[in-house]
Amino acid sequence: MNFFYKHRVTVGLLCLTLAVFITFGFCFFALSRTTAESLRLTVVIDAGHGGVDAGVVGRTTNTKESDINLSVSRLLQQRFEEAGFLVVQTRPTEAGLYGIATAGYKRRDMEKRAEIIRKTAPAAVISVHQNFFSQTSRRGAQVFFRESLKSSQTLAASVQLALNAMPECVRRSSALAGDYFVLNCSEVPSVIVECGFLSNPEDEALLVTKSYQEKIARAIAEGVIAFLSTGANLV
Repeated sequence: MNFFYKHRVTVGLLCLTLAVFITFGFCFFALSRTTAESLRLTVVIDAGHGGVDAGVVGRTTNTKESDINLSVSRLLQQRFEEAGFLVVQTRPTEAGLYGIATAGYKRRDMEKRAEIIRKTAPAAVISVHQNFFSQTSRRGAQVFFRESLKSSQTLAASVQLALNAMPECVRRSSALAGDYFVLNCSEVPSVIVECGFLSNPEDEALLVTKSYQEKIARAIAEGVIAFLSTGANLV
């Protein structure tokens, strides 16, 4: 009699715990959405490269980095919009932002991205890229931040944590400081997310698939929303 009573109590407690967890998770998402909508929080998503600037190219599939960047950026936009955020894409199409591909086009492209970021005054900037290295063994997602901006470092750590938690992660990394134009062009918390190495066959095989791009987008969005939920960007 006592045996069955104890088990009924245990099952009851487990059900109660599960109910609380589900309710809390739902409330947290609803709160995040309500907060995003009420504050009209905007994020800028920057799909790296574009047009004549393909970025790096996959060793096996010859897939252009610029195409993967755009695909992940569009999936990322869906994630943020579902959570109630306003989204601005610096590069919403395959084209670059430089106008005519004449001398100095790369600088013009970067200046246009900076102009969009400054005009938008977003809560965060996420620049999407793919990595490449001479040693094909290197793999995994890596986040970069501007060292002199504490909010960017905090944002990068949050996004890196979410990427490290992915089941496909084979090497947990720490966010790294980087001296890049898109990180330095404003005082907005900004990160560059290198989703993986197109020089690595395992990473490349994942990065060219829609299913993995969706997982990457989900992890990035979770990391950014976790950061924004703390209000660290407002300090």
